[in-house]
Amino acid sequence: MVRTVERSSQKRRADRSSDAAYWDAVRNRDRSFDGTFYYAVATTGVYCRPSCAARLAKRENVTFHASCEAAEAAGFRPCKRCRPNEASLHDRYAAKVAEACRLIEEAELPPKLEELARGAGLSTFHFHRVFKAIAGVTPKAYAAAHRRKRVVDNLTRMTTVTEAVHGAGFNSSGRFYANSTDALGMKPSQFRKGGASTEMRFAVGSCSLGVILVAASEKGITAILLGDDPEALVHNLEDRFPQAKLIGGDRDFEDTMAKVVGLVEAPETGLDLPLDARGTAFQHRVWEALRQIPAGTTATYTEIAQRIGMPKAVRAVAAACAANKIAIAIPCHRVVRNDGSLSGYRWGVERKRTLIAREAKG
Repeated sequence: MVRTVERSSQKRRADRSSDAAYWDAVRNRDRSFDGTFYYAVATTGVYCRPSCAARLAKRENVTFHASCEAAEAAGFRPCKRCRPNEASLHDRYAAKVAEACRLIEEAELPPKLEELARGAGLSTFHFHRVFKAIAGVTPKAYAAAHRRKRVVDNLTRMTTVTEAVHGAGFNSSGRFYANSTDALGMKPSQFRKGGASTEMRFAVGSCSLGVILVAASEKGITAILLGDDPEALVHNLEDRFPQAKLIGGDRDFEDTMAKVVGLVEAPETGLDLPLDARGTAFQHRVWEALRQIPAGTTATYTEIAQRIGMPKAVRAVAAACAANKIAIAIPCHRVVRNDGSLSGYRWGVERKRTLIAREAKG
């Protein structure tokens, strides 16, 4: 079965590099193929990116080239519209947004929108639209998410909650407290105490992949952990919330456990339960992209980076996948290397192989 899955992955890669796949990409102006190949039009003498917005040429007049150099060696000149021999407009905007994110992260107080737009060389309106399209959130939301992350870091080392909140750039403690439960999953004082008085139900069971632990807060499932040792999984949960009140699953929680085990055995059925995934704004964007990968298919880290509008953030995407603690429901097992081979998996590569093979069969 594993060999069958590997052959299927190889076939998908071969199909992706075929002329038919290239022509489909040109017709659909598929940006994900930009940089993979270039197409040239005999009647105009120019070559373009697959995503070029120019009028679609007739198929018989189109040839494909692996690089700009190859297209130019064949006698074609670069299109003045999509400028294939330069960084794409999307990449140029992505670089501006990355720089704006860096400024936000390094500033003691959130920079004003006008200041960020001026630094990017764009109008305020255009910069706001570009930032949201590429980052997935507005500059204000990104700054707020970063400040919340700084509060989390400060809470572990500063003397008081107030000191931690002001040290993260909040002018008023009240502004942070208004949304603190969403940011931390609990009140700041509880977070400082390792989750003291926070209730979390959990249960440990078995499934075809070994031992499984499921934990949930009032908001939803916070963890689905896989392994071989029940005690090790419980210790893992205790390490995350050292002073939380862990409650063994009751009869109602058995239904939750059964649904999660059912998801493991038949991932294509999905999970009709709320999730309480806690992470940074960037991690949430990656995790949401993972949830969009259909069962029975895979995506590469590069493709996920492109889908969230940050094509150069491949390593950061891999780190976000590794930080995922809700196995299967947030399907990081569906992400593979560019050559289709399996990379590391938090709960073991063999489990990842089994899950991919199971979904391919389904």
